[in-house]
Amino acid sequence: MSTDVELLWQEGQIERWVRFGRPAAERLIDRRLRVLSFAPGAVFALVRWQANDFGTAQSRIDILRAVRPGEAFTTVPFVAPGGELLLHIGGWPKVQRVLEAIDAVEQAGVDPCQVAPDHWRHVASRISAGEAPRVYAPGRHRAWLLRRRIGA
Repeated sequence: MSTDVELLWQEGQIERWVRFGRPAAERLIDRRLRVLSFAPGAVFALVRWQANDFGTAQSRIDILRAVRPGEAFTTVPFVAPGGELLLHIGGWPKVQRVLEAIDAVEQAGVDPCQVAPDHWRHVASRISAGEAPRVYAPGRHRAWLLRRRIGA
């Protein structure tokens, strides 16, 4: 079982793209629409943006973990069947702050797909509350990798 993400690009109208993630497969439907498939356990970020005659009508970012068969999941538009929701933020200024947090992780030399899930939950909580998220430090990442290795 995989998690499928429907991406669409209609210049200046609707844009759905994956900010990070490692798809296991990709299907091209037409020049504007493609479907990425993620293996169970894969973490990815989906950005959704839509405009109307007056400018931005909707902007959201979700960071999800693709679920394994039988696991509980949250439904998210354009994601089938859904995923474990690690972060859900709406509104362009807040979405930009999440994108900056992702950039900071990458600048620290860490693949955002490998970040501790708790960090994405922390980023969501802090940005939702109007606060700056803490930096994802290399020491925290090492601790997460050790925890994951022992299965904690």
